[in-house]
Amino acid sequence: MDFTYLLSDLYTQVLVAVLAVSLILLCLYYGLVYLRVGRYRRTPVAKEPSEELPPVSVVLTAQNDGEWLRANLLYLLEQDYPDFEVVVVDYLSHDDTKFVLQVLSENYKHLKVVTFRDDVNGFQGKKYPLSIGIRSAKNDILLLADPDCMPKDQERFCWIREMVAGYVHRHIDIVLGYCGIRPKASLFNWLQQYDNLDYSTEYLAAASLHRPFTGNGRNLSYRRSLFLNNNGFIYHYHEPDGADDMFVNQNCRKHNTALVLTPSSFTMAAPQPTLHDWRELRLHRTRTHRYYKFGLKLRRMIRPLNVFLFYLTGALLLAAGTFPWELLAALLVVKLAWQMVCMAQSTRRLDVRPAVYILSPLFEIYFLLANTILSFSPLHRKK
Repeated sequence: MDFTYLLSDLYTQVLVAVLAVSLILLCLYYGLVYLRVGRYRRTPVAKEPSEELPPVSVVLTAQNDGEWLRANLLYLLEQDYPDFEVVVVDYLSHDDTKFVLQVLSENYKHLKVVTFRDDVNGFQGKKYPLSIGIRSAKNDILLLADPDCMPKDQERFCWIREMVAGYVHRHIDIVLGYCGIRPKASLFNWLQQYDNLDYSTEYLAAASLHRPFTGNGRNLSYRRSLFLNNNGFIYHYHEPDGADDMFVNQNCRKHNTALVLTPSSFTMAAPQPTLHDWRELRLHRTRTHRYYKFGLKLRRMIRPLNVFLFYLTGALLLAAGTFPWELLAALLVVKLAWQMVCMAQSTRRLDVRPAVYILSPLFEIYFLLANTILSFSPLHRKK
């Protein structure tokens, strides 16, 4: 093919340059995020025979979560770990949460229940009741979860043991884990799994590159001393969301954060039942991102911006007819193939349905539009 005519067509030259740069950056992103998480291997650290497993406090808050507690709390209480407690903060529940916790506390002495009957929370959100649960815990290593979550490994009951293994050095203060979405054979469920996978691989890959910036409170561990020494959530009580996101973002450092990606360390959360509930969940999750530093905001814009530029310049070149469509198709095939190969690695590693990586190119375009609209949407919150 003769491409000498491109030397005199500035419009085509600019579009081709933007197309090439966006493709390169996208391929780098897929490799550094999806492929890195899929192939991540933690270097084993030999422990001394005299070393004992540290005591752990599992902390969660509940508000009208009796059904979830009845279904999931047993999996936390039955963990195979020598010394641990489970602290549940029952904040203003008016369903059968009280009775579920009462029955369980009679049978499990390591269950501690903190009950609020009056609304003494001067702020919205769960930060205040969670901070009370953390202060009520007796152990330094904390594990955070939600009532609608359960450990993925329901046979060996070793979730606590696996997460605590992240504290391989004394200077580790934060351990990041992965929480998946319980699978169902539906497009709506695949969308939720893709969204969760995309968000999770981003912060897990960043932590593996020693650039941690956030975590997931449905499977997160940090030291109680870190919480108390840094005044907990006091600096962002005004923001109802971000008990996990903002705290980790403000306190994670290059050398004090580790991640655990063994299958037995995973937790699973229930999928959102309706599109409205899922949209509200995503709004809550993205609400705190405006508090990120400018450099982090810019870094997180690389993928969506380049996805937009790749498809836009490709469409403009195709419409102008000044660039061979065969080459455009070849570039598209390269992009899609590399994307699916990298995402297949992460889906296998995190035990996500194959349909998610097979449909990932379509989901990527969908979320490019959906997240743009979401960023301009107000959050309707009940007080």
